[in-house]
Amino acid sequence: MADDGLASLTATEAAAEIARGAVSAEDYVRACLDRIEALDGEIKAFVHLDREHALAQARALDERRAQRHSIGPLHGIPVAIKDIIDTADYPTEFGSPIGSGRRPRHDATVVAKLRAAGAVIIGKSVTTEFAYYHPGPTRNPHDHARTPGGSSSGSAAAVAAHMVPLALGSQTNGSVIRPAAFCGVFAVKPSHGLVSRAGVLALSRKLDHIGAFARSLPDLALILEVIAGHDPADPDTEPFAAPDFRAVQREPPPLPPRFAFVRTPVWDKADGDTKAAFEELAATLGSAVEPVDLPPSWAEAWEVHRTIMAAEMAHNLASLVARGEHGRGVSAVDYLGALAKAERYAAGLSDIFDAYDAIVTPSAPGVAPTGLGSTGDPAFCTLWTLSGLPAVSLPLFAGEGGLPLGAQLVGPRGRDGRLLRTATALIETLAPKKSARRARARG
Repeated sequence: MADDGLASLTATEAAAEIARGAVSAEDYVRACLDRIEALDGEIKAFVHLDREHALAQARALDERRAQRHSIGPLHGIPVAIKDIIDTADYPTEFGSPIGSGRRPRHDATVVAKLRAAGAVIIGKSVTTEFAYYHPGPTRNPHDHARTPGGSSSGSAAAVAAHMVPLALGSQTNGSVIRPAAFCGVFAVKPSHGLVSRAGVLALSRKLDHIGAFARSLPDLALILEVIAGHDPADPDTEPFAAPDFRAVQREPPPLPPRFAFVRTPVWDKADGDTKAAFEELAATLGSAVEPVDLPPSWAEAWEVHRTIMAAEMAHNLASLVARGEHGRGVSAVDYLGALAKAERYAAGLSDIFDAYDAIVTPSAPGVAPTGLGSTGDPAFCTLWTLSGLPAVSLPLFAGEGGLPLGAQLVGPRGRDGRLLRTATALIETLAPKKSARRARARG
């Protein structure tokens, strides 16, 4: 990869440097644009990009700071936006020829919040068609012959390649957590209803989540703090006191975290490297982790998810896509029954958090598969999306050829800050042990 220079700064680092005047927003955005120019011809993470428009945003922010106006927490930080999320200054085409030339008049709520916090909307990142169908052209930065995952393909790849420090994605099954794992970056799928989806292509009201990609946990806390909150335009968001995710993420937990190792009924999909990595993780954590098995009846959760997703997509995309035969064939009785079962899974999982701080489980079955015709299997994300629980993907492991393998932490609904705190504690626990292993390997 090309030298990344300033572009190597995380969002948290860059925001601090810009705030104290050591770096201008224009210089930081220019470094990211140069990085995109150097790499995106091969990686193809972006579908819409306007260099001069991005620089103009940055210069306006520098002028604001020079005039001593208040600045937001993302002042001068470039963010890539998945191409199903409306932007008033860029097309939003849903990754499909059907949406070609579509120009929204207004920003999605999340984009408006990013702008209000001082972010530079640098461009639109590639999505699979309608965030579900045909994969786009994006390649995995670690191996261009492999998928970056999907459907938030471009967002994950852009962050992994240091083109941008932050990117927005969406998840209806595994479209944030899986590509984060394949590309070796951090990502969060928040609790259902924490982040507004107004102005975002709707696939499933029950399952759709807006998520974010970053290169550190503090960066996830930073962007989540900006985009979370009630929005009357999204009936699933609720009024709540603005959480200080950054403060919670940084604070030490009151007690050492305890983890439930949940293999889930799809454990047989995990490849050998993934199974070995999680067995080693369990051994490293010792008494801090315990295996927890889900009831055998929960094996039907994946079909429940499929029923809900198919029915709601068939309804929401009816005017755009002449497909969805399975969804149109779902009866009202089956659909309502699936919704009721989903609530029971969420309630059942909440019992786990009476004894454990987080569930630990794979983000994906293994490393990114070879080829661009598929974005990989989302099976290890399905249950947590169905139940609306917050999840983060952590780039903890390496598999075949040194390619990234992700660990997924899942927390109690509505306790997203606590989940970030637990993830931080886990990484800090593992860091000395990783250093010791590297030292032994060098010796």
